[in-house]
Amino acid sequence: MSRGKQAPKRTILADPKYHSLAIAKFVNYLMQDGKKTVAQAIVYDALEIAAKATKQEPVEVFEKVIETAKPQVEVRSKRVGGANYQVPMPVLSGRGNTLAYRWILAAARSRSGKSMRERLAAEFQDILEGVGGTMKKKDDVHRMAEANKAFAHFARRR
Repeated sequence: MSRGKQAPKRTILADPKYHSLAIAKFVNYLMQDGKKTVAQAIVYDALEIAAKATKQEPVEVFEKVIETAKPQVEVRSKRVGGANYQVPMPVLSGRGNTLAYRWILAAARSRSGKSMRERLAAEFQDILEGVGGTMKKKDDVHRMAEANKAFAHFARRR
């Protein structure tokens, strides 16, 4: 029921170091005040630290981290006959990535002390181990969807 046209999707350039669109997108999420080179330095350093700890390639580490942090289902509010229901719905891949990026950065920013590159690297390592703020958020979302499974039949209605 939206009005007008949907805004066209903008294409972004792959990041200069690893030639990965996903990393470029993540850098854009981290960036503040248009300082892209600062954001890139932070992400690259964090990936190097995490890669050294796991003895894998930085791009592999990043892909594994995002895949692990990505939610499979989420709840969305749906109004049916005057009542609002939390309806579990599968997450589309684009939205899954977006949520993963958002959760990772929120968890890394909320960590105490140290530089952002160290906090981000620590968050990456925690995700690979299945612990940390990001994984807690993912588990909460999945638990919420599981608890509201009874309303799943509302998802099919349009």
